Amino acid sequence: MALNDLREAIALLSGRPVLLVPGIVGGIAVSLLWLSLNFSGAFFTSRLLVIFALILIFLITGMYSLIKSGERDLRSMLKGGGSYYFRVLLPQLVIVFAVLVVFILCVITFSLIGMGSDFGLLTIFTFAIMIPTLILTSFFDAAAVFEDRHVFDSIRRSSVLVSAHMRAVLVFYAVCAIISSIILFGLMIIWEALLFDKLKPIMDFTDAQRESFTPDQLMGMIGPEGIWITAGILFVALLLLIPVIFSYKAVFFRKMTSTITITQQPTIGEYDSKGRWYKY
Repeated sequence: MALNDLREAIALLSGRPVLLVPGIVGGIAVSLLWLSLNFSGAFFTSRLLVIFALILIFLITGMYSLIKSGERDLRSMLKGGGSYYFRVLLPQLVIVFAVLVVFILCVITFSLIGMGSDFGLLTIFTFAIMIPTLILTSFFDAAAVFEDRHVFDSIRRSSVLVSAHMRAVLVFYAVCAIISSIILFGLMIIWEALLFDKLKPIMDFTDAQRESFTPDQLMGMIGPEGIWITAGILFVALLLLIPVIFSYKAVFFRKMTSTITITQQPTIGEYDSKGRWYKY
């Protein structure tokens, strides 16, 4: 089922090139964020991050709408993104707020019992709560678009579907992780090949030098040329990942909701002396 859904998602992308638009915009956004971080600093980059995130949510919502309607033009994508934008954005804000509340409550609880300084245990405990929550609510966006559900109803629908199809959902996430790993690993090899001459001195480092090596030193080593090459690699990564993962998610959601379990209701009655059945 998982591989069939993935093939269908790839077929969607090949048949509707407009579905690549969120990936193109996402790639440009991440590249600009990377360049801004290295040339302008974190202050300006943090502001851009919020703006780009809102734009990307809009385009991914439009992508879902296009898959739902079967249309193929950019205008329909933008129209669908506008129609469902707040149905997707508001549940996302609710989930983020809930996760933050859980984290704050965990910090307060550990502080009250005298374990506030145990950062490792606090992190493990927090993620033990956060990860199941995020998995259960991960299909709220698809529910909002494909089933026209509102804020809390989309979150509830996602939780019900994931609970009923937990094994399939875990397979879905495993496939997504494999796809992401293959793409990122391949691009990492290309990045290292393009910057081999600049990275070659690292091979001669001692163990102590490798342990003390910092990201700032790496940026200084690759220089402006390496920063621009990294921006290009990031663009390609998002160009591939966003369309594939989210189209796969849309196809998987539709297949998951189309699975109907038919339960046969028990019939109450009895047989007469001639073996005939009478239902009450």
